[in-house]
Amino acid sequence: MSALREKILHVATDLFHSRGINSTGVDTIVAVAGTTKMTLYKYFRSKEDLILEVLQKGHEDFQAWLNENLNRSSKHPAEKIQKLLDFIEEWVTSPDFRGMAFIKASAEFPNEESPVHKLSAEHAKEFRTYIASLASEAGISDSDGLALQLSLLIEGSMQAEQMKRGSGAIKYAKKAAKILIDTAPRKH
Repeated sequence: MSALREKILHVATDLFHSRGINSTGVDTIVAVAGTTKMTLYKYFRSKEDLILEVLQKGHEDFQAWLNENLNRSSKHPAEKIQKLLDFIEEWVTSPDFRGMAFIKASAEFPNEESPVHKLSAEHAKEFRTYIASLASEAGISDSDGLALQLSLLIEGSMQAEQMKRGSGAIKYAKKAAKILIDTAPRKH
């Protein structure tokens, strides 16, 4: 990937997170990136394409980080599902945390036919599927149900933390998640 394309992507990511997607115009992105609209459109056909790429890269980076940490922390599936919220807490309480991109983007693009909304919904589904696979590997019989419950706790605590840093919501989400995980029916 060219250095300039990477810079545009990085600048757009920062601006979308700090100012909002709809509040950030192409003029602002190119000014901060120190480039021109022509160059931006050389790499991205439209602002929408740039938004989609920012969302996709953020999702992939987050999933890779989470998967790497879970795999490094434990080889046992039951421990991985328990440690999931520990790593979410680490991420949510880090100074770099700026919210879950798919939640923010879907709020800014509420029309379900919007490509941005569709990609956001797909990312939410992929995140739940990831949690369900961890739950299934841990022997939980209703892995999809537990994944939905945990994703609601995670997404809610992320929203709370995004609105007020240091909210403590993730600590309570972790307590609730532990109860859900510990009492989830297991496969026989």
